[in-house]
Amino acid sequence: MNWKTFAAMLARDAQVARRSAVQLLFQTFLQPLLFVFIFGRVMVGSGYMPEAYKSLLLPGIMAITMVFTGIWAVAMPLVAEFQWTHEIEDRLLAPINIAWLAIEKIIAGMIQALVAGLAVIPLGWLVLRPGIDISIHAPLEFVAITLLVAAFSACGGLALGCTINQQHIGLMFSMVITPMIFFGCTYYPWSALKTFPVLQKLVLINPLVYASEGLRASLVPQFPHLATLAVLVALVFFDVLLLLLGLRQFDKKAVS
Repeated sequence: MNWKTFAAMLARDAQVARRSAVQLLFQTFLQPLLFVFIFGRVMVGSGYMPEAYKSLLLPGIMAITMVFTGIWAVAMPLVAEFQWTHEIEDRLLAPINIAWLAIEKIIAGMIQALVAGLAVIPLGWLVLRPGIDISIHAPLEFVAITLLVAAFSACGGLALGCTINQQHIGLMFSMVITPMIFFGCTYYPWSALKTFPVLQKLVLINPLVYASEGLRASLVPQFPHLATLAVLVALVFFDVLLLLLGLRQFDKKAVS
């Protein structure tokens, strides 16, 4: 493993992200902040939602932001590099194993997802105060869940970016990302689906459910949430599954 080469590629991706910082800012935070404002301020301020809904909403918005950012940060450059610019060919000539090229993409995506997710907390607090009650009761649990969610988003981006064609990007968002968000327990706890028992069980195949419930458990444990152990086990499972799938697809794309 050539660590200097690995670090150089990571630094290059960081430089690219810095150059497009304004675009990334709008792309990452505009939609979550609109949801926070409409549901947390307008709906609560109008009396249609209880005051406590502000605190319930924020972990779900954080989960959406991390997952969307990680997927976008990894999938879209891969689609472009493999199918438009062919920049990936230069990376494949580097003195480094092909798998590490994919892992570098994952780490870069994880960093962006972590930055975006952690930024939601102070931004959400500014928009929703007063009346928001969030706190990190178990720091190690919060760190573990946040890292696993970031890894899930980046590994998912790797798998999607190496699987979809450029003409199917819109289909990816309409058929994968949108259903994942609305059935990911981001705007409501998993227990709210108890009146729809079949749906409540079906949504457990959605990794975003565990991201939302895990962040809810660590930030607002006063609300109903899945058991932390179940969340950790599920996130590890999805991380490993998507990592293996992404590495396989990346290798297949690279040698084809």
